[in-house]
Amino acid sequence: MGTVAFDEIMGSDGAARAELAALGRWLQTTPESELRRRQAAAEAAFRQLGITFAVYGESEASERIIPFDIVPRVFLPGEWARLSEGLVQRVEAINAFLDDIYGERRILKDGVLPEDLIFGNPQFRPEIAGMRPPHGVWAHICGIDLVRTGPDEFYVLEDNARTPSGVSYMLENREAMLRLCPELFRNFRVAAVDSYPDRLLETMKSVAPEGVSAPTCVVLTPGHYNSAYYEHSFLADSMGIELVEAADLVVDDDIVWMRTIAGRVKVDVIYRRVDDDFLDPLVFRPDSRLGVPGLIAAYAAGNVAIINAPGNGIADDKAIYSYMPEIVRYYSGGEAKLPNVETWRCREPQALRYVLDHLPELVVKLVDGSGGYGMLVGPTASTAEIEQFRAALIAEPHRYIAQPTLALSTVPTMADRGLAPRHVDFRPFLLTGSRGVQVVPGGLTRVALREGSLVVNSSQGGGTKDSFVLMEAPDERSQSQSQSLGTMTQVQTLGGAPC
Repeated sequence: MGTVAFDEIMGSDGAARAELAALGRWLQTTPESELRRRQAAAEAAFRQLGITFAVYGESEASERIIPFDIVPRVFLPGEWARLSEGLVQRVEAINAFLDDIYGERRILKDGVLPEDLIFGNPQFRPEIAGMRPPHGVWAHICGIDLVRTGPDEFYVLEDNARTPSGVSYMLENREAMLRLCPELFRNFRVAAVDSYPDRLLETMKSVAPEGVSAPTCVVLTPGHYNSAYYEHSFLADSMGIELVEAADLVVDDDIVWMRTIAGRVKVDVIYRRVDDDFLDPLVFRPDSRLGVPGLIAAYAAGNVAIINAPGNGIADDKAIYSYMPEIVRYYSGGEAKLPNVETWRCREPQALRYVLDHLPELVVKLVDGSGGYGMLVGPTASTAEIEQFRAALIAEPHRYIAQPTLALSTVPTMADRGLAPRHVDFRPFLLTGSRGVQVVPGGLTRVALREGSLVVNSSQGGGTKDSFVLMEAPDERSQSQSQSLGTMTQVQTLGGAPC
C-alpha cells in the first residue's frame, strides 16, 4: 500500500482535490489565527458543557476534554453510498451471527468457525443461550471502525457491538461547526446528523416487547464516575427519557419497574451502558452493584428489551473479527463489500511464527482489547516493548491477533506550526430496529494529533473532527444555498441498497 499516506483533501501537488476546491479555498483564505480562535471557542464550549473522556495512566488528570479540530473530514456522495451498502451488509451479518450462536449454532455445525473460538471465549455468555431478544434484534447500535488507505480503499478495523461510544461527540462537533463555520454549510450540502436522538428513540420503541403500544424507555448508566457519563446523560436528555442507575430499578415477578416519586413505573426498553459482567448480579458477577438483580430473568421472560442485547461482546472479539469475511459470506450469500484488514491469528502456530519473525513491522492487539490498550505498534515501539510483547505472545498466543501497519489516510489538522496532515480513522453509527437498518450520515472521525502517530483513540490523547457527508457532488449543487435537512440512509430489507 505504500508508505506515503493518502490525504483525503489535499492532492500530491499541494492543492485541494477538484471535488473539494471550495474547502481548499476556505483553508487558504481563512487566517490561521481565525481558525485557532474558532477551535478554541469550540473547546471552551465543550469544557463548559462537561464533555470529557478518561485518559488512563496519566497522573495529572483523570478526565480531560477531547481535543477538537476545526478542519472537517468530507465524504463524497458516491463514497458514502458504497460505504453504506457495506456497513448494512456487515451489521446484518453480525445480527444473524449472534442469533445463530445463541440459538441453533448452524455456523459451528457447518464447520465455518472452530467451536473452541466460541465456547472458550470469555465474551461468549452461555447464560444467554436459548434466549432471543424482542424482534430478534441483538445489535441495535453498532459502531464499525473504518480506516482508509487510498481513494477507493476502505477497510474495517474492528466491530463495536457491545456499548459503542462517541455519538455525543459526533453531535456536539456538528453543533460547534454550524455555529463557528456557517460558511462551509453554504458551500456544501451536508447531511444533518441532529435527528440521531429521535432515530435512536424510534429504534428503541420499535423493539419493545410484543403487545406494548406505548413503551417506557430508559438509559441505564453505571453512574457519573464512568468515563462516558456525559454521553449517557446527553442521550437521555436529548431523547426526553429517564437516565437511571441500578438503584432506580427493581424487578418484581419478572417485570422491571422504575422507582419514581409518583410510584413505580413499568420499564419496557433499557438502553444499557453497563457491561455484561455487571448487568445482573444473580447471573453474572455477584459482587456487582451496577446491575439490577433479576434483570436477565425479566429479559428471558420477554418482558423487557435490552439494548444492546446481553452476549454481544462475542461479536466485538478480534479473533471473531478475523473470521468476518466468512461470517458475512455464510449469512448473506455474498462476498463482504467492506474488507477486513489482513489479520494473523496468533492462536495458529504458522501465524504465530510469522508474527514473531516480523514484530517490528506489525500491529499486535489483544483479542478482547479496546481503547488502544494492550496494543503494540511495531514501527514506533522500543526494543524493550517489542520483547515484552514477544514474551506475552509466546506465553498466551490465543489472546492476540496481528495486522500490518497501514498507511492510514490523513486530513489537514491544526498543529503547533499550522496546518499539517494527521492520520484519521472513522466510526460510523448504525441503528437496527424491527423495521431495518439505518446508517447515520456522519460519524466520529478520530485524529492522531501527534505527528506520525497512528493511535487515534480518544482515551490515549487523540482528537476528533466533524465528518461531512455530502448529499450531492459540489458541482451538482442547485442555486439554493440553504442547508439541507438531511436524512439517514435506511435499508428495510436484507441485502437491499440504500435508498
